[in-house]
Amino acid sequence: MRIAKAVREGKRNKAKALQWLLTHSFYAKLLATLRVSTGRGAKTPGTDGEIWNTPARKMNGALSLRRRGCKASPLRRIEIPKKNGKKRPPGIPTMRDRAMQALYLPAPEPAAETTADSNSYGFRPYRACRDAVGQCFCALGKSHSPKWILEADIKACFDGISHDWLMNSIPADKRMLRQWLGCGFIQKGKLFPTRAGTPQGGVISPVLANMTLDGLEQAVRKSCPCRRKVNFVRYADDFIVTADCKELLEKNVIPAINEFIEPRGLLLPEEKTKIVRIEQGFDFSGQNLRKYRNKLITKPSKENAESFSEKVRKQIKLCHGWKCEDMIRKLNPMIRGWSNYHKNIQAAETFSRADTVIFQSLWRWCKRRHPNKNAGWIKKRYFNHPKGLLSCKVGKGKNKGRIITLLRASQTKLVRYIKIRGKSNPYDKTQEGYFKMRRRLNNATPVRGVKTI
Repeated sequence: MRIAKAVREGKRNKAKALQWLLTHSFYAKLLATLRVSTGRGAKTPGTDGEIWNTPARKMNGALSLRRRGCKASPLRRIEIPKKNGKKRPPGIPTMRDRAMQALYLPAPEPAAETTADSNSYGFRPYRACRDAVGQCFCALGKSHSPKWILEADIKACFDGISHDWLMNSIPADKRMLRQWLGCGFIQKGKLFPTRAGTPQGGVISPVLANMTLDGLEQAVRKSCPCRRKVNFVRYADDFIVTADCKELLEKNVIPAINEFIEPRGLLLPEEKTKIVRIEQGFDFSGQNLRKYRNKLITKPSKENAESFSEKVRKQIKLCHGWKCEDMIRKLNPMIRGWSNYHKNIQAAETFSRADTVIFQSLWRWCKRRHPNKNAGWIKKRYFNHPKGLLSCKVGKGKNKGRIITLLRASQTKLVRYIKIRGKSNPYDKTQEGYFKMRRRLNNATPVRGVKTI
């Protein structure tokens, strides 16, 4: 909070001194070690093959986090297939480098939150996709709202950011930043240099990417001095811009965006940049927004729903030969996670269709498991529980006869969500009460018909 206050008051030297105190704190080192050794990816080693999975290794790792003599190791490059057939090349740092990044992350983050765009929602505390979609609804949901939408996605945002621009513009420890940006990566046993971009597997990379794109909203608004219903919403490198006419987006907004991102080494690809009317609809963060008879409806996108159904089908096929309870325990987190992601929009029809697809796959699984049994026997054995798609009895001894069920997506209660205030800052002491209220209400069990802030 003191760093954020110094940034707001323009006291750069004081902010730098406070960042130095924070990154050299023993307790900050312990927290950084805890974060990388217990979070996602804690069991994924870097190029040195080490993981911190014992108390002794964690303590030794925390004690080794020193700035003097620190040299970042090369990244371990792997390739993850994307939906469009291409591959995403994340780089995995070593555990020590991850811990060093986690140690230095709290230093630039308060400054990033203080200077961030009001309608930027990706990789920021207390903000999520539902806030971005909520802002889209606020901008497009009224009868007099703008009709034209520019939807765009910056090409290879993490891989294309200019190192020179980062070194000259990011308020962070320059020596450590240079280490992380120029450490290179190892792929198929060969060492390659990194001349641009931030490592996608790095802890600090999302903050660097956000700080690179901060100011884009102001650049868009300056390109349209008469406003003309111009709104901007960004989630990570995916963003939309609204306006009341197509020519304004083509002649003013797109050139302003290109002028802003070009010094940062980024590009706006033509294939991912399109202008549509709200009656045609558009996809944003896995959800589709479209007006029907001047009423804005938000529902899961067709591509997202089909991807989820295909994922469940493949998982059920992999469960051939499994026990029924093992398959239920595998599928329940998938169904719960997907339905909770879409529970704040009009998703009842999509949930019902997903249940139908899952039921058909489960029926084929049961027929394959019991080829000599008729439909009535299968229904009585597996589909006789009113609250679940599939059910079975588990347990031994005293617990024998306990029934576990497969979740239905349509059982998820749809809850209205009120987005976070655009200019709210968790590092501002005057807003502590607001964030305390949001934590309390968001952690409460949602009930149908009750508003959630």
